[in-house]
Amino acid sequence: MAVNYGSKRLVVGAHYGFRDWLSQRVTAALMALFTLALLAQVLMPGELGYDRWSGIFAAQWMKLLTFVVIVSLLYHVWVGMRDIWMDYVKPVGVKLVLQVFTLAWLLGCAGWAVQVLWRL
Repeated sequence: MAVNYGSKRLVVGAHYGFRDWLSQRVTAALMALFTLALLAQVLMPGELGYDRWSGIFAAQWMKLLTFVVIVSLLYHVWVGMRDIWMDYVKPVGVKLVLQVFTLAWLLGCAGWAVQVLWRL
């Protein structure tokens, strides 16, 4: 018969450190690839005006890809700002207000980005 001394240690915490770290890296890589693809199209010979910009984003697949990158950017920012508020703001009330403000701001930015994207 085995004898256990003491209580079993219960590990508590948020447990989202690795997931957030990985999501930051994946969204950053996606945004970097999108930026390189966009730069490749912009650096092509020819005049860079509204018609060219409109032509780049006219295809439905490019609008969808841009939307995915916008969502990635917003999630990337949310994870980063949430971590900053959690690490450096100690009063719980202030932390909550800052997180709610950040979330509202990012949702507003998402709405604005969708309007701009589908207006092209």
